Amino acid sequence: MVSTSSRRVLTVMTLALINVAAVMNLSQLSILAQTGLAAISFLAIAAIAFFIPCALASAELASAWPKKGGVYAWVKEAFGSNWGFLAIWLQWVENVFWYPTVLAFAVATLAYMFNPELATNTWYNFITILFITWAITLANFKGMKLSGRISSVGVTVGMMFPAALIIILGLVYLLTGGHSQIEFSIPAMLPDFTSVSNLVLLLGVMLGLCGIEMSAVHVNSVKDPQKNYPKAILISAVIILAIFFLGSLAISVVVPQEEILLSAGIMEAFHSFFHEFGIEWAVPIIALLVALGSVGTISTWIVGPSKGLLATAEEGNLPPFFQRTNAQGMPTNLLLMQAAIITFLVVIYVFMPSINSFYWMLTALTAQLYLIMYILMFAALIKLRYSQPNTKRPYSLPGGRAGAWVIGGLGILAAAVGVLLGFIPPSQIDTGSGMFFQIFIVVSIFLTGVAALIILHLKKPSWAPKGAAKAAIKAASKE
Repeated sequence: MVSTSSRRVLTVMTLALINVAAVMNLSQLSILAQTGLAAISFLAIAAIAFFIPCALASAELASAWPKKGGVYAWVKEAFGSNWGFLAIWLQWVENVFWYPTVLAFAVATLAYMFNPELATNTWYNFITILFITWAITLANFKGMKLSGRISSVGVTVGMMFPAALIIILGLVYLLTGGHSQIEFSIPAMLPDFTSVSNLVLLLGVMLGLCGIEMSAVHVNSVKDPQKNYPKAILISAVIILAIFFLGSLAISVVVPQEEILLSAGIMEAFHSFFHEFGIEWAVPIIALLVALGSVGTISTWIVGPSKGLLATAEEGNLPPFFQRTNAQGMPTNLLLMQAAIITFLVVIYVFMPSINSFYWMLTALTAQLYLIMYILMFAALIKLRYSQPNTKRPYSLPGGRAGAWVIGGLGILAAAVGVLLGFIPPSQIDTGSGMFFQIFIVVSIFLTGVAALIILHLKKPSWAPKGAAKAAIKAASKE
C-alpha cells in the first residue's frame, strides 16, 4: 500500500501555479481595463470578499471529500442529491453561456492577423465563432489526449507569454515618456461608489477570479496541507492579482477607455504598443499566440464540465441519451448539445447593438449562474460543519464552526451582491435597451432553473446504469 505521505508530492509553488492555470483568462483583462486605475480597488474587494473565501472553502471541502465529484459531492453531502445536481448543472450551464465570450475574444484576436477592423464585423465574428465551436467540439471526440495537448500548448504559449509581454510593454511605454490615457492619482484608484452602474463591472472582476475550486481537489497531494495550502493560495493570489492588475493597466494606459473593445482590448493595446515601438510586423504573431491561448482554454472547459455532469449519471441524474460516450470515453451527446446551444446564442449575437453589448450580457449571465453555484457551495461548507463534524478534514478552516461561518458568510454575501449587480447594465458599456438586457438575464436564469427541475421531476430509477440501479432505487425511495 502506498502511504499517505508518499502521495503528497505537490510543492507549495507547484500548487500555486496550478491555481494560476485554473483561474487565469486573458479575456478578462479588457473588462478590468474599463475601470482604469480603479482596477486595484475592484481586485482588492473581489479578492478579500470572494476569491480567498472560495479558495479556502473549497480546500476544506475537497480535503474531506476528495474523489466524489467536486461541487456535486459537496452540496449533495450537505443537502441531498437534488441540490447536488443543481450545483453541477449550474456549473455546466454557466460554462455554455461563457463559451461565446471567450470565442468572441479568440476571433477578435485572430482578426489582427489580417485586418483589425474585422474585430467589429458582426458576420466575421458570427461565422468564425461557429467554425471554432464545432471544430473544437469534434476534436474533443478524439479523447482527452488530444484535448490535453491543445490545452497545454495553448496555455503555455498563448497565455503566460502574452501576459508577461503586455505588462513589460506597458512599463517600458510609461518609462520612456509615453502618453497615458488614464490619470495616476489616489482619487483615480477609488471606484465611484455613488453610482451603482459604475460598480457593476465588479461582477466581471469576480467572474475573472472564478474557478479556484477546480484546483482544490489537489489539496490532499500537498505535504502538511494545513500549513502549506494557505501559503499556496497566498502566492497564487498575488500572482493572479498582479497579472490582472498590471495587464489591465497596460491596456488602459494606451487605449482610451471609451474605445476599449471587451472582445479585443488586449490586441488593441498590443497594436498600439507595437506601432509606438516600430515593430508592427509582430502584431500577427502575437495575435496568433493569444488566439491559441484562448483555444486552449476553450478546449479545457468545453469538455471538463460536461464530464462532471456526466459523472452524475452514475446515480441516474441524466436520461440514458446523455449518458452515452464514444470509444474514447467522451460524452458525445452532451458535447453536441453544448455546441447547439452555443450556436443559438451566437445567432442572438447578430441582433445585438454592438459586440460589447453581446459580450457583457453573456458575461453577466455567466457570472450570475456561477455565483449561485458558489452560494450553494458556501452553504454546504457551513452545513457540513454541523451535520458531519467528525469527518476527517486534512485541511480545515481555522476557528472551527465560527471560521466556517465567517468564510462561508462572507462568500455568500459577496456572491449574492454579485448576482444582484448582474441585473444592472454598466454605464461604461452600451447594452442597448435596459429592459431587453434585464429580460434576457431573468428569462435565461429562469429557464436554467426550470430545465434542472424538469430533469429532476422526470428522473427515474431506470436512468441509472445497471451497476447503480439498486442505489438509485434506494435513493429515490428516501426523497
